[in-house]
Amino acid sequence: MTSDPERTPHDPEPPLPDAGPLPFLPYYEDPSPGRGTLPPRAWYADSSAPRMDLCGVWRFRLAPTAEAHDPEAGFARRGFDTSGWDLLPVPAHWVLEGHGTPTYTNTRYPFPVEPPHVPTENPTGDYRLVFDLPSDWPSGGETVLRFDGVESCARVWLNGRELGVFKGSRLPHEFAVGAVLRPRGNVLAVRVHQWSSGSYLEDQDMWWLPGIFREVTLLHRPAGPAADFFAHASYDHRDGTGTLRVESEPPGRVRVPTLGLDLPTGRAATVPVEPWSAESPTLYEAELVLPGERIPLRIGFRTVAVEDGVLKVNGRRVLLRGVNRHEFDPDRGRVMRAATMRHDLVLMKRHNINAVRTSHYPPHPRFLSLCDELGMWVVDECDLETHGFVHPANPGNPVDDERWTPALLDRAERMVERDKNHPSVIMWSLGNECGTGRGLRAMASWIRERDPDRPLHYEGDPICAYTDVYSRMYADHAEVERIGRREEEPLPDAGADARRRAMPFVLCEYAHAMGNGPGGLAEYQRLFETYERCQGGFVWEWIDHGLRLGGDPGERRFGYGGDFGEELHDGNFVCDGLLFPDRTPSPGLVEYKKVIEPVRVEAPSATSGVPLGTLRVTNRYDTVNSRHLCFRWVYEVEGRAIGSGELAVPVLDPGESADVPLPDPPHDAPSGEAWWTVRAVLGTATAWAPAGHEVAWAQFPADDGRAAPGSGPGSAVAGRATLGQGVTGRVTRGRPRTPRRAEGGVVVLGPGTFDAASGELRYLGGFEVSGPRLDVWRAPTDNDAGFGAPPADRLEPRWRELGLHRMRHRTVRVSVGGDALTVITRVAPAAASLGLRTVRTWTARDDRLRLDVDVTPEGDWRVPLPRLGVRMGTCGTLEHAEWFGGGPGEAYPDSRAASRIGRYAMPVDALQTPYVRPQENGARADVRWLRLGRPDGSGLLVEGDPVFWFTVRRWTSEALDAATHTGDLVPDKERLWVTLDHAQHGLGSASCGPGVLPRHRLLARPAHFAFTFRSLN
Repeated sequence: MTSDPERTPHDPEPPLPDAGPLPFLPYYEDPSPGRGTLPPRAWYADSSAPRMDLCGVWRFRLAPTAEAHDPEAGFARRGFDTSGWDLLPVPAHWVLEGHGTPTYTNTRYPFPVEPPHVPTENPTGDYRLVFDLPSDWPSGGETVLRFDGVESCARVWLNGRELGVFKGSRLPHEFAVGAVLRPRGNVLAVRVHQWSSGSYLEDQDMWWLPGIFREVTLLHRPAGPAADFFAHASYDHRDGTGTLRVESEPPGRVRVPTLGLDLPTGRAATVPVEPWSAESPTLYEAELVLPGERIPLRIGFRTVAVEDGVLKVNGRRVLLRGVNRHEFDPDRGRVMRAATMRHDLVLMKRHNINAVRTSHYPPHPRFLSLCDELGMWVVDECDLETHGFVHPANPGNPVDDERWTPALLDRAERMVERDKNHPSVIMWSLGNECGTGRGLRAMASWIRERDPDRPLHYEGDPICAYTDVYSRMYADHAEVERIGRREEEPLPDAGADARRRAMPFVLCEYAHAMGNGPGGLAEYQRLFETYERCQGGFVWEWIDHGLRLGGDPGERRFGYGGDFGEELHDGNFVCDGLLFPDRTPSPGLVEYKKVIEPVRVEAPSATSGVPLGTLRVTNRYDTVNSRHLCFRWVYEVEGRAIGSGELAVPVLDPGESADVPLPDPPHDAPSGEAWWTVRAVLGTATAWAPAGHEVAWAQFPADDGRAAPGSGPGSAVAGRATLGQGVTGRVTRGRPRTPRRAEGGVVVLGPGTFDAASGELRYLGGFEVSGPRLDVWRAPTDNDAGFGAPPADRLEPRWRELGLHRMRHRTVRVSVGGDALTVITRVAPAAASLGLRTVRTWTARDDRLRLDVDVTPEGDWRVPLPRLGVRMGTCGTLEHAEWFGGGPGEAYPDSRAASRIGRYAMPVDALQTPYVRPQENGARADVRWLRLGRPDGSGLLVEGDPVFWFTVRRWTSEALDAATHTGDLVPDKERLWVTLDHAQHGLGSASCGPGVLPRHRLLARPAHFAFTFRSLN
């Protein structure tokens, strides 16, 4: 998955010399793809021919080596006693069923790199199933035994006869078994090796999970069945016609009743049709009628082409709002249920995602059928990655060794033949992160000859010799802009450079969604929308691969690399998705939905050019008009809805805009901060969402001047992370109070009681508090750690080296004078001369206590601050939070598009975001006031001047920093820790990609901010 930061971007690797023939090898080390299997063919969900599901409970035993048990395979014979074996479900991974343990590595092979050899310690599972055929199973014809997925090498016997051997874990393999099949007492035996030569081709940044993990099926093949078929269904956008031609062996007929078609296979017919697209997935029910079999088909008419340097579908440029999707379930690994696959796609559609890259292997075939049905652009990727030869560099990369070329071609053929009839598949991908070599060139040639109607993708070919699109991983914003202008760094070869510069550009991986993040999504999207060549990309990735710890299905504690005793692992780098492992959407997914929404609503402003009193609505769909949407408005004052209604927006074609008048504000609206919110929602239900589902929204202050200037989502002031942001004004309501010294070494000022020596607040009204003190530390995020990033973007080690996690507070002076208590402190790390001089000025009017904070950096600060604000402890019974500001979820400076101004309320515990590895989380942005309360209504009120960020937790930032799993965080029922931030450093995506953009960095500069506190009785 990860891009190699050491790789020279434009120099392909030199070809390796052939090592000559290999000596005799056991079958699991032989680099060939296997033996005995039938040629690959198209997959289809159903037909008139009988089939028998062999999934269920099988007998199973595990051996520590390939030959430890029964090297002569006596277990495959009838009558072999398996009564002492264990029971294991099929499909399943045996390491998730109590037999051994899972292993996670990102790029490194978990065994010595000496291809094609694998360790002697090679866990090997023997499977055995005894079954009878149904009583109505036909006696004539042939029968095929199909395996849809086995990791990593399988040897198969039926009734004591060996059928063959196969590799290619995420690919189908079939055997002809009619000659050995019996009506009763059939013995199916399978030996599965965890490691094989095939493992060298499957280094795909995921758990190594051996076993039979997809379905096993018997398929009857009557006389004259479908050996294979290829449905070609193109669309001509110029005249609205589709052309259908189905190649079939043997020949037959194709019937499409709704189109009035009944034609022989091999013959083309052209008729008016509705095209298929990800936005309007029109499928025509059809049937392939052969002499011995009838197969239901779903035909989608569409044409994919690269024209004038642009990727087009049905004649229109498409913008890929995509995700990379590994197959993963926290309990079952890569065992995918149909309901889970549909759930994933429904979530994607509801979050405006329109494209999937099947990283880094073909998915379960039913997933692609669901993509056809629900609408999703798919880049179908071959089951191939040899990353451990590229980074770290190791000799003998199979993709440039001709002895491995048959295995590479076998994988390409099995992918293409299986998936060729899916309209959702718009590109083939050769694989991932393999470097370059002759084997890849052979794969590309075969695919082009077999299917010339789909473009070819592969990111690892820097000169794009094999491909039709220019693809990169984790290019930063500046590089993407240069590529968009076709001004990227030239290749040494002028011809190759001109060819690549004429190609469309796709980020096959970007915005690494590890932990809290990714930041910078909105800036990427602006580039995709600005430059025609930049056609979007695929966020890495869809889901965290955290394995559930403990047996309770409701447990939300998940494991990652190293949690299972692995000697070599890559930690929580496997948890980098937009979904948590239990498929709960993360804040990153909510942000992504907002950033990629297919409708834009612009408010009146001089910048946008939209006239006062109007909105500009733009349809940013690729292929459909806006007829399916309704537009609704809400007018709110201080977070309370005062009026609402429908907005009359004309039907807009793709790319079209219209200026729409806003209604007048409600005449009885009270005074206060007022906001318009406009929402685009589904007018009618779809297959993936009900009517009323929100597709897009926009929010802007009312034009009567009552909204706080510069405080809205995405505004220049609210979004700025530097420290010069000034205070907008002082609270002047009420009678000023004078501080006085009292017994017990305290100073009393209005509702506050302070320690006279340190100047720290001890009581506010009836509430015990500690602090507030200046705070600059946050529990580093995965992006702060900057795995693989340039040193400048690896902020966590720089912060720790400086000592920002162990800041010391020295009280310089506490003075009482006039109507103020002034506390001067210097906050600095040990062993460093730099620091932050802080002046805290306390004043009071009636029952309100105000804190003004002035911060002046001292010394040479060469590193951004994690945050800047104050932290205080307070009573743990203040368990309910209510606020007016950004929400409802967390937001950070470069990940705040989804934060909308409103009035929100939730329990304090619900403010936390349960990242698999605990880290900074839960900040709410643009907050005007925060109320922490008890059930009886008592509590604390905090108002900001200017707007602020807050977090509230039952543990300190230090405890959050020390935790490695969510279960390490022990809530303190007696205490809450409240952080009120003037500013936060952005998130970026330096866990694998660029760091924080300059405008979102929190530089150490003078700052002035204030908070007003009040106790509520």
